[in-house]
Amino acid sequence: MPEDKASQAASAPPLAFALRGVGVPVGNGFALRDVSFELPTGYVMGLIGANGAGKTTTIRCLLGMRGIETGEIELLGHRVPGPVALRQDVGVVLDHTYLVGEWRLAEVERTLRPFYDRWDSGRYRELLDEWGLDPRARVKDLSRGMAMKLMIAVALSHHARLLVFDEPTSGLDPVARDELVGIIGDFLLDEGHSVLFSTHITTDLERIGDYVTLIHDGRVIRTGPKDDVLDAYRVVRGGPDDLTGLVGVELIGLRRTAAGAEALVRTEEADLLDGHVLVEAPTLEEIAVHVGSRPRRPGATGTAPQRGGRRGVIA
Repeated sequence: MPEDKASQAASAPPLAFALRGVGVPVGNGFALRDVSFELPTGYVMGLIGANGAGKTTTIRCLLGMRGIETGEIELLGHRVPGPVALRQDVGVVLDHTYLVGEWRLAEVERTLRPFYDRWDSGRYRELLDEWGLDPRARVKDLSRGMAMKLMIAVALSHHARLLVFDEPTSGLDPVARDELVGIIGDFLLDEGHSVLFSTHITTDLERIGDYVTLIHDGRVIRTGPKDDVLDAYRVVRGGPDDLTGLVGVELIGLRRTAAGAEALVRTEEADLLDGHVLVEAPTLEEIAVHVGSRPRRPGATGTAPQRGGRRGVIA
């Protein structure tokens, strides 16, 4: 290896995880196909896509909960499936509680503590107190936001290095979602911590995401630093008769109404459009909506995240 490449590799931060060419049949004609993306340690990756795009299946493969047919997965320096001890370093927060409803919160700790070598009882009680969770309360009586905080408290109490959220903000009110963003920000104050955040509510990622992976129909459409993904597309809007007869331009998720037409295009193709249409920078939500509404067919993958660089600011 040339000296400059060797020095770059030595200085690059370790990966929190990487999926390389992952493929797995799921059923009913759906499958993950050549899924590849990675996240350097210390960052937040947003995994976005419509319901049924393959987000949860991808997470299950990453965590070793589902076997893969092709490709390989690396998680915290270990190839998946890794050693059992690897589970100590990963905290998983689902969109529903996996705890027994009759348990009181004090019982949650007593039950889970033996499974974790680094369980911190003081940290667990501190988090319950900080978030207004009564140790005498039963899991079944918690609101959705409180139940989400409880699961995060469990993850943080065994000192996980990687938090994996699967649709955690679905059904939460704006206040609870804002609190969750703050919790993730506090977790990332330690540069050895990383987060994978799967969601179809992309406004949350506008604040906390460093990298974004857009998945559709089991394929990675684009992956990379958030700003690069945003810069890769433009939203175009025109009148009812605009956006027709174009050559060399793919209209992604074209929508026509009596009032006008709107579509997503790749930035490099935007200059080929008629000057009468409005061309604007998109939001993550607009990208996800247009990509998610286009016909199901193989898509091109984007570039992988660049290692290194400065972490995004939690605002």
